[in-house]
Amino acid sequence: MYDENEAVNAINKALKEKGREPYSSDELLNVIDMIWDYYEENGMLEVDDDDDDMEEDIAADLADYIRRMLKKDKQSKVDSNDVDTIVEAELDYEDDSALDL
Repeated sequence: MYDENEAVNAINKALKEKGREPYSSDELLNVIDMIWDYYEENGMLEVDDDDDDMEEDIAADLADYIRRMLKKDKQSKVDSNDVDTIVEAELDYEDDSALDL
């Protein structure tokens, strides 16, 4: 089951492993919201019997989307250099949490 707090912890752990500073929960929850907005805008939240059509590797497109959204969010303190790590960690967390179902 997906837990936003656990996702934040997983992302900060991944950042620390890469020698980067962790972010506040609010900053990362903002990025997580952007990720789910991307899913919604791209029809990826709809239940479909044919999930094989879903693009396997969306990380690059998702990271580009997050960078664009962060540029618009003047109050965000998330470094664009950390976006790839954040996206990969969040996607890994999603995969891990799906196994708990």
